[in-house]
Amino acid sequence: MTTPNIKVYSGNLCPYCTAAKRLLESKGVQYEEVNIDTDPAIRAEMEKLSQRTSVPQIFIGDTHVGGFDDLAELNREGKLNPMLGLD
Repeated sequence: MTTPNIKVYSGNLCPYCTAAKRLLESKGVQYEEVNIDTDPAIRAEMEKLSQRTSVPQIFIGDTHVGGFDDLAELNREGKLNPMLGLD
């Protein structure tokens, strides 16, 4: 199984963004990081897609995972690896 596209909307100086990226890196998967701090249009895109205003916002394939807490919970429950194509 191949790894789906992973997109992480993040901001500068965001500890939850750093934690989310570290978790994904620990899984050995590549992701696209999209920084919302420099472009209001990118922030608006993230808000429209996620219906949330905070960062990070994480998408695995077409699935909106949510933020770091949501990603970590999926990992604890053993549901993240299958989403990443690792099982």
